[in-house]
Amino acid sequence: MARVLVVGAGLTGGACAALLRGAALGRIAVWDKARGAGGRMSTSRSARDAACTADLGAQYITLETERAGPRRSFYDELLSHGILKPLTAPVEGMVVKEGSCNYMAPQGISSVVKYYLKQSGADVFYEQLVTCISLRDGKWEVSRKMGPPEQFDIVILTIPVPQILQLQGDIVNKSPEIGPSVVVHTTVTFGSEHLDSDPAEVQQLILSHLERIVPSLPKPASIKCQKWRYSQVTKAVPNCLGQMILHTQPLLICGGDGFTHSNFDGCIDSALSLAEAVKSHL
Repeated sequence: MARVLVVGAGLTGGACAALLRGAALGRIAVWDKARGAGGRMSTSRSARDAACTADLGAQYITLETERAGPRRSFYDELLSHGILKPLTAPVEGMVVKEGSCNYMAPQGISSVVKYYLKQSGADVFYEQLVTCISLRDGKWEVSRKMGPPEQFDIVILTIPVPQILQLQGDIVNKSPEIGPSVVVHTTVTFGSEHLDSDPAEVQQLILSHLERIVPSLPKPASIKCQKWRYSQVTKAVPNCLGQMILHTQPLLICGGDGFTHSNFDGCIDSALSLAEAVKSHL
């Protein structure tokens, strides 16, 4: 039985692990460098009250019914389990296309990823930063910042492409007392200009601008400034169909929205492509 490692506990990694459950594989492991699941579908909880949450990355997902195809079953499953619900609140400036439906996650957008990880039955480990992937006796030896290296027959990389390129080794070769949450997203230009600036200074810039827009907004009880070094994909890797095989024997494969497009459907497409490629190598 092949031992499989999925690197990245985001949407692509979680969905891919779930799709591989039941294949002729051994136990699947999922490693992520963060303290919890979600990746760029991240939900943060207030330090003062865990029931007060804010979705920091994706905040809703959109189903385009005419283009759904086999992805429709993913939406139906999440809706049937209460993970997703129709988005009924108005969103200022949002253009709703005819035939499309928007959905939100009442337990936080990271609950979508957590659902797939649970369905996968995988062993999920957090705070596991992968640093090096090397060939050892016909297997992949995967090293991490904390803990001893481990060997796997198949490694699936679902982390952002810039993080893949940094790897070393042979690869180189609800209560009424709870107040509302406010999430402020900056533009790509602003993010690029202030990428390496002091987070405290950037936070003050954002707060000052918010106060000018909404002067009546009450003072926040708590603030979290989230820097996304790897955000939405603007130009995907061409002609990859959702994944790229880096090595065949043993299998090393990578995927994610960097190989499709940066939304829910793109991650699901990549997960489907990854699972199909892995099964074909068994």
